[in-house]
Amino acid sequence: EVQVVESGGGMVQPGDSLRLSCAASGFLLSNYDMAWVRQAPGKGPEWVGRLFTANVKVHADSVKGRFTISRDDANNTLYLQMNNLKPEDTALYYCLARRPYTTEELTRGRGTQVTVAS
Repeated sequence: EVQVVESGGGMVQPGDSLRLSCAASGFLLSNYDMAWVRQAPGKGPEWVGRLFTANVKVHADSVKGRFTISRDDANNTLYLQMNNLKPEDTALYYCLARRPYTTEELTRGRGTQVTVAS
């Protein structure tokens, strides 16, 4: 079965760090374009970071310099390191996989909640 499962979310204070994980099964992350997407209450989805099969990384301007997307091929897991968290980073974060060079989605997870509050 093809699936991804996120973990690592929680409630933290402004300035704290979290690392989100996205464990994949049924397919190899390295063969797909991966992304972290977040959705805050009442807002539309916002992509946060993208990691293409050529290992090219792109981050949204809103998180550039604070968040880093990465991949561990040995563990078939995608990560999102989040530093200097802000209240506006509060959202449900999920990962998704797309077939390379297309917008065809292979799978997405249910997400993990991140709440930043003092």
